[in-house]
Amino acid sequence: MTTITLVQGDITAQSVDAVVNAANSSLLGGSGVDGAIHRRGGPAILEECRKLRASSYGRGLPTGQAVATTAGALDARWVIHTVGPVYEADGGDPSLLASCHRESLRVADELGARTVAFPAISTGVYGWPMEDAARIAVTTVRATETAVEEVRFVLFDERAYAAFAAQVG
Repeated sequence: MTTITLVQGDITAQSVDAVVNAANSSLLGGSGVDGAIHRRGGPAILEECRKLRASSYGRGLPTGQAVATTAGALDARWVIHTVGPVYEADGGDPSLLASCHRESLRVADELGARTVAFPAISTGVYGWPMEDAARIAVTTVRATETAVEEVRFVLFDERAYAAFAAQVG
């Protein structure tokens, strides 16, 4: 059974097997969590993302899917990139947000990762309401069969932490 833990802090400072990146579809870095992971992880992550764009993901990574790269200088082995839905543009489709979590865990299983750190996917500039995102994230992780032993939600501020804590119980 997967243990869910909560941490308020910086996802780039976590010592885990895999860090989940709330990426944009280009895979080439951006703002928020995506920018922080690329900055702290260094150029090796961007180099692998460029290779993915040149091969399998020429049009970018579709919303709800996930793919892994090296973690570069992060204290992790891999970064699992997933593209969350934009709340307004995607009509708040919870199945897309759930897919981000399910697909990230599927990739983690393929890699053999046992500890995975997730941010609050889609809650920043993508505008997903925090309480709803927390409910979808926690419910999906609990319902997904995985060999991952610990899912650690790393939440940037007190509001996000409180929303996820209400779901974890």
